[in-house]
Amino acid sequence: MKKLRLAVDDSLTLEEGCNKYLDNCRARNLREGTIRHYRQSYTQFFKYFEKNMPVSDINEKTYREYVIYLRETLCNDISINSYLRDFITTMHFLMDEGYLPRFKMSAIKVDRNAVETYSETELITLLKKPNLKKCNFTEYQCWVITNFLFSTAVRQRSLINIKVKDIDFDNNVVYVSVTKNRKALIVPFDKTLHGILKEFLKYRQHKSDDEYLFCNIFGKQLTKSTSYHMLYEYNKRRGVETTGLHRYRHTFAKQWILNGGNVVSLSKILGHSSLQITQNYINILVSDVAKEVENINLLEKFSIQKKIQMR
Repeated sequence: MKKLRLAVDDSLTLEEGCNKYLDNCRARNLREGTIRHYRQSYTQFFKYFEKNMPVSDINEKTYREYVIYLRETLCNDISINSYLRDFITTMHFLMDEGYLPRFKMSAIKVDRNAVETYSETELITLLKKPNLKKCNFTEYQCWVITNFLFSTAVRQRSLINIKVKDIDFDNNVVYVSVTKNRKALIVPFDKTLHGILKEFLKYRQHKSDDEYLFCNIFGKQLTKSTSYHMLYEYNKRRGVETTGLHRYRHTFAKQWILNGGNVVSLSKILGHSSLQITQNYINILVSDVAKEVENINLLEKFSIQKKIQMR
């Protein structure tokens, strides 16, 4: 006698399958930004696959053809891999649900580009304090944020969600509650930033410690776009063409390693979930450091040039 099995509806369409995975993301309480990212990737899926095609029609051959299509239509390998990873994740979910048999899928190999950082010259320019008698609050706050980003290496999302009460001046730490992996961080800061923040709060004119540390001109929480454009214009006014809030995170990591900081402490400050992630991060930075080694030939600088005469 055969055992009874639950019959899985194999008429599920690709669009329905994608929506099922989005529902699963919501059930797992993933951030809305993550769900929005998957939804954007699905738009790319449907440029190649028919929305109403049965999920069960997707197989290893279909996947390889999709990879070829992306490589022919997109010139950025990183973007291609992003779409492929989202496709693989969604298909693995549907495999687990029994809507299609398992088959092998893998992303393409991508050459890692050097991580972009601010040069020492740019840092000196950006970290120079403005004349408080001549500048406005926005200019001054941008200078404070620049110092804060370079000193703490927090992400943009974390930055705009830090409140006044999160700054602990007694222990010189900032409590970061909003992070990428949702794990709260305690990030130390030095005495220089201590003094900068103490002065900043006098000008910030907050009425409650529950207010956000950095704000717009009306004293309200900064948005991602506002904070980006503020610092973009700040850099431009100072003659620094390169820009980007995340670039400070890269710069912090690079300077930490160049100045002898250990990897374990760096991993904790950056909030990485594992030491391996930090090590991969450093490996990318090394390619940038290697360029500087070429430009700064220490042996040539310190060696004594003498002619050798053979007897």
